[in-house]
Amino acid sequence: MNNLPKKYLPLIIGFSLATGIIIGGFMANTSGGSLQIPANQNKQKLINLINYIERDYVDDVNIDSIVNATTNAILDELDPHSTYIPKSDFANVQEKMRGNIVGIGISYYQLQDSLAVIHTLPNGPSEKAGILPGDRILMANQDTLYGKNLNADEVAGFIKGKIDTKINLKVKRTGKNEVLNFDLKRAIVPIKSLDAGFMLNEELAYIKINRFSETTAAEFKYKLNQLKSKQPKGIVLDLRNNTGGYLREAIALVDEFLEEDTPILQTKNRTGETKENFAHKGGLFTKGDLYVLINEKTASASEVIAGAIQDNDRGWIVGRRSYGKGLVQKEMNLGDGSAVRLTTSRYYTPSGRSIQRPYKNGKNSYFDQYHQRLTNGELVEKDSIPVNDSLQFTTKGGRIVYGGGGITPDLFVPKSNQLQNDFEYMYQGGVMDRFIFDFMEKDRTYFNQLSFEELLNQNEEITNEMLQDFEDSLNELNFNYDFAANEVLQNYLTAVMAKQLFDDEKSLQIKVKFDPMIEAVMKHYKGEFAL
Repeated sequence: MNNLPKKYLPLIIGFSLATGIIIGGFMANTSGGSLQIPANQNKQKLINLINYIERDYVDDVNIDSIVNATTNAILDELDPHSTYIPKSDFANVQEKMRGNIVGIGISYYQLQDSLAVIHTLPNGPSEKAGILPGDRILMANQDTLYGKNLNADEVAGFIKGKIDTKINLKVKRTGKNEVLNFDLKRAIVPIKSLDAGFMLNEELAYIKINRFSETTAAEFKYKLNQLKSKQPKGIVLDLRNNTGGYLREAIALVDEFLEEDTPILQTKNRTGETKENFAHKGGLFTKGDLYVLINEKTASASEVIAGAIQDNDRGWIVGRRSYGKGLVQKEMNLGDGSAVRLTTSRYYTPSGRSIQRPYKNGKNSYFDQYHQRLTNGELVEKDSIPVNDSLQFTTKGGRIVYGGGGITPDLFVPKSNQLQNDFEYMYQGGVMDRFIFDFMEKDRTYFNQLSFEELLNQNEEITNEMLQDFEDSLNELNFNYDFAANEVLQNYLTAVMAKQLFDDEKSLQIKVKFDPMIEAVMKHYKGEFAL
């Protein structure tokens, strides 16, 4: 195999994940407020300069661009997580963090010259109306959507609207000669932050959280109550690739695992004012084994949970060192529809440690941490994880833990072999999604009628011929592989098929079969893998 181009696979396919770390990482502890400019001579100087440019500069100037550039330049002098959100992005950011949108409830591809439905969201307007995966949406009301090469914002402009407003869709379906008409009402469609919650076996439950939105604690409590009916003896909480979100939601979630008055975290602002958070009475799972899965993309609010569990010796942290973000932001509106998320405090775990990584070498170095970890070998060897002996702290039970750079796991699980790592990047980055969509388009009627049980029992869906086709599709992207009969890849492709036909939970039920961290948890639970 030619390994040279493959080392860039995480960058090419995983770019959105890196972006997610930057964007998702500063979502903690958001609240409103207007930013007032005091009458200060230096601040007035900046205002006067902009006014002079607007009034007297020789050429026409886009003042909005100047103000945006100035705002970003100012924030660049602060920490890496204080950031500016332009008016054009603010609504989308808020929408995601609210945990719902107003729309018709579909995910889609812009395929060739039309809008192709990947799947409908459960209980959304499209599912209720009978729209199916593979359907091509040709028109929305009187607006033509095909043949225009529309971008995502343009599509959203035609599809989204106010709640309860009507929309007529004209749809072309495989096997039907006529164009189908669907009349829908736009509705609130949940964007779930909880991907899955199911039993791994008779004793261990599994819950995966992808971010901390306004609805996360409620989603988690609902799912945990469902799982409790199955009487699990342990829970695996998967926070891998979870880059954070609202701090209050993380606190409410970890509260369900801790006894009353157990410390969760402390925040401290620049004046030294501190606020302490403790667990309340009545947590849903304060007894029983607990495993928290983390990796190098686990950040911010997710690290609050991992730190509270580790410092109180409530469970085991499994995986690789987390991202290392110990700063809390507050959202401040700038009056024109834009906002700034400004770091206003630091947080400390129950043992008193800050897990914030240093950022004195600038943002480029700070956000390039993955490559540094790859180089120093800590992604494959626990002994390569750097520790600062001057930042040594003690857990409730007397174990040594360290501050200054993320949460170090109790049970270290290295990155998988290169091939399985590549499969994971392809799964997360959408390469497998598009291949599977095209594959199912060859017999869409058959696949849309397939039950989950039938998918599990019919391994012949992912044939060696199909693996060869996937290999050929990657070769066209200059990634050279030789898969032959690879059951791990077969499992990944089946998981993607389940995601498109059903949902994320069904996909993860398949995907965990070859998950090294889940395997490590199982071995430790059985006493086969000592800390």
